[in-house]
Amino acid sequence: MRNQKLYKITFLHLGKCYELYARHVASSSLWGFTEVGDLVFEPVGEGLVVDPTEERLREEFKDTRVLHLPMQSVVRIEEVDRKGTLAIRDAADGQKVTPFPMPPRNR
Repeated sequence: MRNQKLYKITFLHLGKCYELYARHVASSSLWGFTEVGDLVFEPVGEGLVVDPTEERLREEFKDTRVLHLPMQSVVRIEEVDRKGTLAIRDAADGQKVTPFPMPPRNR
């Protein structure tokens, strides 16, 4: 598996900045889009700790074979050696978005 390339894709969607990992990135046959396929998630049942962000992304992209992202929404594509944690961040300030409801903070 070491010879398979791994990419970290960061893109904007609905005011959020998504970070996903994939094995395939190319120019799409759709003009103006970037093709991202073979999304990489941790195998279900590995370890005792469940990452709620990864679970949310796994559920959101469960039936996705290939993403066709508009080129202007792609922030960066990095070729990496290993998979890190997935993230959904607020596009405005870069803070991680909590994937489950949180009570409002008193100010």
